[in-house]
Amino acid sequence: MRRTERYKVEGSNSLWQIYKTVSFWKVVRCFAFGQIGRVTPFMSWKNWIYRTFLRMKIGRQTSLALMVMPDTMFPERISVGDNTIIGFNTTILAHEYLIDEYRLGDVKIGSNVMIGANSTILPGVEIGDGAIVSAATLVHKDVPAGSMCGGNPMRIIYTAEEMAERKKNDVPKWHNA
Repeated sequence: MRRTERYKVEGSNSLWQIYKTVSFWKVVRCFAFGQIGRVTPFMSWKNWIYRTFLRMKIGRQTSLALMVMPDTMFPERISVGDNTIIGFNTTILAHEYLIDEYRLGDVKIGSNVMIGANSTILPGVEIGDGAIVSAATLVHKDVPAGSMCGGNPMRIIYTAEEMAERKKNDVPKWHNA
């Protein structure tokens, strides 16, 4: 189960009431600097933009590829560890607006994580250290540290233990010569 806070709304759907839940000027700021960050080619500049203007927590030597889309309303609820790669055109959401409610949830991405291109990460999930998320995955639940997952709906392909066993048995042919 994802860790999200739920806020009921009355009347029209929750997205119609967006500016009752978040400031218009915050959305403008987050959208503008988010778009600049999406196309910035230098990782250090991109991380500086996201840390400074979006208040995201981004670790050292973390790489957000071209066109990564962080949440435009609550980017401060996203944290990414050190030495992580987030692939092209990935979307990281910390909110979801539904008919009768909206939900907010922190997204925590660990260190040494690799997230493949075109993935979507939903609010309230944690991706553990050393995890691998294959391309085009809908991350709708936690990903344990060291495991590999993929698909839509997402499923665990290898656990940390299975990954360690595969690495141990994956000795290059020239090694035994």
